[in-house]
Amino acid sequence: MAGALDGAGLAWTLRFVVDASPDGSLSVAQGLAAADPRLSVTSLPVNVGQNQALLAGLAAEERADAWLCLDADLQDPPEALPALARRLARGDVGVVFAGRRGAYEGGLRLATGMVHRAAMARLTGLPPDAGDDARGVERQQPVPGDPVHGQEGAGVGVARIRTASIPVARASRPSGRSAWTSPARLRQSGRTLAWAWRARA
Repeated sequence: MAGALDGAGLAWTLRFVVDASPDGSLSVAQGLAAADPRLSVTSLPVNVGQNQALLAGLAAEERADAWLCLDADLQDPPEALPALARRLARGDVGVVFAGRRGAYEGGLRLATGMVHRAAMARLTGLPPDAGDDARGVERQQPVPGDPVHGQEGAGVGVARIRTASIPVARASRPSGRSAWTSPARLRQSGRTLAWAWRARA
């Protein structure tokens, strides 16, 4: 990540948000931060999920000109961050999403994800390929969370913030298995779409 951002000539700081992870992530993040003053850590005492963890990290970085958000599983490559920053710097949108590309999941999960994003785009105006795992956000732009603790992007869409996406090839999960099971995905998709439908009215 440092190489990608330094190579693009961007001044940056990095904040790790550790969402009560039981795998030793906190000690690793704290060790890295102790060795580099550009790194810092937000440690959450209980697991609150991706959306609330992201909002906690954004709230802690009040001095930033823009936020570039990336999940730690590295399915979205750090090398995409400069492209997100460049698109955001054009100034015509408040949020830029990584547009998902590639066969990064099984066929059924890819298909259901595409259906969910297409429905969200229809309801909110978000880009139809917008992923929630990597994005750039202009500092002056308020970033609403949604009350069902689902995709934070849904709040961006309902707030009618101008958005764009750039294509980013996602990789398969490099190790381990996602805790985001198919039944959980289905339930969350239903709750988020229902909330977006109500909020649109």
